[in-house]
Amino acid sequence: MLELQGFQRKYLRGLAHSLKPLVLIGREGITPTVLAFVDQALIDHELLKIRFNDFKTDKKALCAQIAESSGGELVGMVGHVAIFYRPHPEAAKRSIEVPQK
Repeated sequence: MLELQGFQRKYLRGLAHSLKPLVLIGREGITPTVLAFVDQALIDHELLKIRFNDFKTDKKALCAQIAESSGGELVGMVGHVAIFYRPHPEAAKRSIEVPQK
């Protein structure tokens, strides 16, 4: 699993500011279909917003479940929107360059 420093999380939150949520968690909760879509979205975009329309009180536990199953890192949460990051598996195809210092 990926470990990000505070300044790296801040950088990624700044990049995610203009993004729209790609995944909505509704009354069905987290299903295998949702997890598969999250995995594919992280491959395609690397940075992803997930909006919780339901399960708002359980969102921290659900974010931990999503992070564990996808191999992504929870970058931050603003209101009912969570931001996840996972670099592309192929270094040549990475579109986001996370600062190291």
